[in-house]
Amino acid sequence: MRASLIQIAVNEGESVVSRRSRVADLVREQSGSDLVVLPELWTVGAFAYEQFETEAEPLDGPTYGAMAAAARDAGVWLHAGSFVERAGDGSLYNTALVLSPTGELAATYRKIHRFGFDQGEAVMMSAGETLTTVALPEQTLGLATCYDLRFPELFRGLVDAGATTLVVSAGWPARRREHWTLLNRARAVEDQSYVLACGSAGSNGGVEQAGHSLVVDPWGEVLAEAGPGEEVLTVDLDPKKVAETREQFPALKDRRLGL
Repeated sequence: MRASLIQIAVNEGESVVSRRSRVADLVREQSGSDLVVLPELWTVGAFAYEQFETEAEPLDGPTYGAMAAAARDAGVWLHAGSFVERAGDGSLYNTALVLSPTGELAATYRKIHRFGFDQGEAVMMSAGETLTTVALPEQTLGLATCYDLRFPELFRGLVDAGATTLVVSAGWPARRREHWTLLNRARAVEDQSYVLACGSAGSNGGVEQAGHSLVVDPWGEVLAEAGPGEEVLTVDLDPKKVAETREQFPALKDRRLGL
């Protein structure tokens, strides 16, 4: 399975409309891949809180429309990162979309762990409540978003639900980049799964983004890592490696606490 992570530069000088169109074209350029992954809240910026309310959209809004068309044109599975969803009751959610190669909506995931410590996203958005997996032809994806990375119980739940590849879409700050690398490798090792971690570059809301998207194998080896700027990271994954790793080193079978 060939996966491409598009590490988008999310800067304040570019409009949402312009960035949405530009990213759709970037997705179309990945037609040789099976799966394409985008970062968290790339339309507005993960720290551009002042835009959350004004740029919120319904599930079937312009971001969904543009990404569905791009996935269909490229013929790829697309984890379209996340956007600010306005639900029917007016609540806001940090919502990820997964689209099939025909542009159909395959899954949504509302971010469970909101970042901000009683400010920003933590008070402006509602929390999701449901773990989400998506069955692809050769892998099952488990979805997580940014701050979720610090909660290993979420990932263990995804593995229990059948996930073999964990996809982390993020807008991670540069000042904690070492945590980003460490935690993604830890999730890969403890869950014996591939981790596809796609972050953003640039600066928004006065916060420099970490970049350094990475792909980690089930043994914790970093197969590829981006730099700090906008970049496309493409890696070929062996779908059999997860099962082989879990068979060779069957740590998951030795669990006692059920957590």
